[in-house]
Amino acid sequence: MTEEITPDLFEKLGNLAMLDFDEKEAEYLRMELNHQIKAICILESIVVEKDMPQDVHGVTFCQEYRLPLRADVWIPFDNPDEILAQAPRVEDGYIVVPDISHTDRD
Repeated sequence: MTEEITPDLFEKLGNLAMLDFDEKEAEYLRMELNHQIKAICILESIVVEKDMPQDVHGVTFCQEYRLPLRADVWIPFDNPDEILAQAPRVEDGYIVVPDISHTDRD
């Protein structure tokens, strides 16, 4: 594995995403991300012939075995005001989400 997320890079990414981890959490997540990068590098090292179709795999999956799509049916909630009452700010039946400044962080 040639690429690794260093503690400095992880801190920078966490700040950009406005995430705040304690030292133990940060180290655990950084190591988990590095494990994911290692797995991706292993997958990238698998030699695949240039003329191999992208949809080829070892599992037979044809239309006759495919489950039908479920119907997309809207079922309204009995009391939407109950959900909206939990939001800090609501306007015209919609939850208002405040803008998050990407330059200011407490």
